[in-house]
Amino acid sequence: MDRDGLAEFLRVRREALQPTDVGLPAGLRRRTPGLRREEVASLATMSTDYYTRLEQGRGPRPSRPVLTGLARALRLSDDERDHLFRLAGEQPGPPPGPPADVRSGVLRMLARLDVPGLVLDAKYDVLAWNPLAAALITDFSALPPRERNLLRLRFLTDRQARLFGEEETREFAREVAADLRAATSKYPDDPEIARLVRDLLDGSPEFAEIWARHEVGRQQSLCQTIFHPQVGRIDVICEVLVVPERDQRVVLYTAEPGSGSDHAIRLLDVIGMQELTGRS
Repeated sequence: MDRDGLAEFLRVRREALQPTDVGLPAGLRRRTPGLRREEVASLATMSTDYYTRLEQGRGPRPSRPVLTGLARALRLSDDERDHLFRLAGEQPGPPPGPPADVRSGVLRMLARLDVPGLVLDAKYDVLAWNPLAAALITDFSALPPRERNLLRLRFLTDRQARLFGEEETREFAREVAADLRAATSKYPDDPEIARLVRDLLDGSPEFAEIWARHEVGRQQSLCQTIFHPQVGRIDVICEVLVVPERDQRVVLYTAEPGSGSDHAIRLLDVIGMQELTGRS
C-alpha cells in the first residue's frame, strides 16, 4: 500500500470536484477548492474521521468495498479507479457496474439543445433526456425507473416497432443484443445487467433467439426513420457522442435543416410543450 500516494490522489481528486458535479448545491463561497472531506465521506458511505485519516496518510488499508465507494464518490474513470486500487495494494478487477450518474456539463448541454437528446449507459438505461426526446420517443418520466431502458422498450413492448417500423427494429435488436453481451463481459458482477438479461430471455423469444447467437459488438447505427403518430414521418440523423470515463453515450436526433423532418421536429417541440403544460 502506497499511503502517501493514496493520500495525495484522494486529496487532488476531491479538490477537482465541484458540488454540482455530484448533485450537491453550490452554496456559499468555500474557503478551499472542491468538495469538503465530510461530503466525500458521506457520498462514499463512511465516517468523516476514517476518510480524513486516509487523506492524511495515516489510515488503515482500505477494503475493496471502501475503495469502490471512494471511486463512486469521487466520480473516477475506469483508469482512475484502477489506479486507486493499486495505490491501496489491491488488484482492480472488473468495475462493479456502469455508472448511473451523468456529468453536470452533459446535463446542461442536454437542457440547451433544440433537438431530441438522451443519455444511455452501457445496458441502454435512459439516464437523462430532454423534453423533445420525450415527445419523440416516449415520456420516460412516466415510466418506472427500471422500465426506462431501450432494450425493454424494444423487446418487451411494441412501442419501438410502431414508432420505427418492423424492419429497422429487427436490425436494432440484433445490434443492441450484441452490445449488451459486451456489457455482460465488462461488468460480470453487476446484478442489474444480469436481471435485465434474465427478464429479456424470459419475456422475449426473439431476444432469446438472438442471444443464442453469441454475437458481441458495439452498437453504432442508431439512425432511423420515425413514424410519429402526431407529426408523421421523420427522417433523423443520429449523432452519438461518447463519454468514455462514464461508459455512456449521448444520442442526438437531428434532421436536415429546412427539410420536412426538421419542420416536424419543430412542430413536435410545440406539441410537446402544450402537452406538458396541459398535464401541469
